[in-house]
Amino acid sequence: MIAPTLTLARVHDVVDDDGPADGEIRVLVDRLWPRGVKKERLAHDEWDKDVAPSTELRKAFHGGELDFEEFSARYRRELEDGDAAQALLDRAAEAGAERIVLLYAAKDTAQNHAQVLRDVLAELAGA
Repeated sequence: MIAPTLTLARVHDVVDDDGPADGEIRVLVDRLWPRGVKKERLAHDEWDKDVAPSTELRKAFHGGELDFEEFSARYRRELEDGDAAQALLDRAAEAGAERIVLLYAAKDTAQNHAQVLRDVLAELAGA
């Protein structure tokens, strides 16, 4: 199977758009529902809390206890120790998705968990 294209999109940038294109699935990858976004306004295929960082890790990062490098390393370990990332890829393959859009709510588009998740998924998919 060909590895899917993995892209990122900030939730607040895609609210009220036309939704997923053909061959695309959109997955919200946050543990908490994004503030200020009504569920019916976000065109997404699934909400996968299992691939999000643990509550403890998320709080430590957002609280300033961890820099992005340490957060990334710990989050990678969480993903590698579980099967949620592979399960996401498997569901996408079963759906025939050529593109997976990882939706996230973080304001920081340069350093966030979705970037780490995208990299781990790409490694698992052999991309």
